Amino acid sequence: MTLNFLIGGDFVAAEAGATFDRHDPVTGEIATTAAAASISDALKAVASAQAAFAEWSATGPEARRKLLMKAADIMEARNADFVASMVKETGATTIWAGFNAHLAAGMLREAGAMTTQIGGEVIPANKPGTLAMAVAKPKGVCLGIAPWNAPVILGTRAVAMALACGNTVVLKSSELCPRTHRLIGECLNEAGLPKGAINVISNAPADAAAVVKALIEAPEVRHVNFTGSTGVGRIIGRLAGENLKPALLELGGKAPLVILEDADLEGAVNAAIFGSFMNQGQICMSTERIIVVDAMADAFVEALAKRAAALPHGDPRGKVVLGSLVTEASAEKMDALIADATAKGATLVAGGTRTGAIHSATLLDGVTPDMRIYAEESFGPVKSIIRVRDTDEAVRVANDTEYGLSAAVFSQDITRAFEVANRIESGICHINGPTVSDEPQMPFGGVKASGYGRFGGKAGIAEFTDLRWITVENPKQHYPF
Repeated sequence: MTLNFLIGGDFVAAEAGATFDRHDPVTGEIATTAAAASISDALKAVASAQAAFAEWSATGPEARRKLLMKAADIMEARNADFVASMVKETGATTIWAGFNAHLAAGMLREAGAMTTQIGGEVIPANKPGTLAMAVAKPKGVCLGIAPWNAPVILGTRAVAMALACGNTVVLKSSELCPRTHRLIGECLNEAGLPKGAINVISNAPADAAAVVKALIEAPEVRHVNFTGSTGVGRIIGRLAGENLKPALLELGGKAPLVILEDADLEGAVNAAIFGSFMNQGQICMSTERIIVVDAMADAFVEALAKRAAALPHGDPRGKVVLGSLVTEASAEKMDALIADATAKGATLVAGGTRTGAIHSATLLDGVTPDMRIYAEESFGPVKSIIRVRDTDEAVRVANDTEYGLSAAVFSQDITRAFEVANRIESGICHINGPTVSDEPQMPFGGVKASGYGRFGGKAGIAEFTDLRWITVENPKQHYPF
């Protein structure tokens, strides 16, 4: 059965009946046959959102909160549907898929809690008898473009705060997980949002550029948020800028995990294992560079390699920690990174094997700047270990990247760790914790080539509203002429 669009509260086929197939990366079987949007289809979704804006933006905060909370309950009740869809479409493990649905439900609840926090302030005016206010108002139609790697979390994040603020939404699903992303829309639709407040469309990979361009250029679309690669993010940002539309971009990462010589060894190894290999390393916050001071390096690498080598990997339907990469091409990239690094002097201390799209947890020790993996985002379970002399070199290496999303520092001297954290150029930094972490109320986003703007909590309100200056004045005030 073809997975159709969600437009205006109904499931709608593509105008020309076009479809595309998404294949299971493990079995090769068709996971989903989805409707393939044309530009005309995409603009119908925009028109639907525009038609719903007047009603939804006028809906009071209590009513919006109630509907978002109900959608969260529905999402939790449909956890099994999300898990099954993610495993088939992306090769995710059942643990990762279940966590996605759990955290996404929390994001809906956090967004619901924010409906009464969308306020403003009274500002002293120079005119006597004038009441001057700054008031946050919804923007209009918001376009959300979500990726495949944490599809329920990131798809929900693309729409939840926008809806809480009174905007209506078009969610453009990933070509790699159209069913998973439409499930988000189904939960919101079932909760009782006005028809057209949430719309979900899918498109064939070959049509992505044209569909996205048309969506951004549509006059009704007033805001764009995108989570994905830096390369595509640059295109999204340029198109949004050319059309004078604000964009919230959360892009690639090359997260450093800095291990100082006084770090708690077991804690640092635990954080490195989790941050490096959760979801096969296919997370924007994944630990990509393990930077360890020489005095700690030998003991740390030995313990880390032992743990990594023992991580079970295989078909995500089984009892494994590492499931499948999203495509076999992604796994082939891992081979290329390993070959390049080992040819240039790196030592393979764990892993290095694969079967199709399934790759083992892999560590490369002695990585240097002339190797591809030093600067290139692997987005997979192949991780580099970089040995440094001291703290200053650790900070220099941590900042030696175009990216700046997440980072972490391990040290038992908290004052020293804070000093290092403040020197690292990133939007997020954790002390004595992993680089991978997310909570719905936190300001989430990066700097440099990792994008700009912030999802989450009150920071999200600022992204999805326009601040208006409104005054109430004395009609008999004095004018100079």
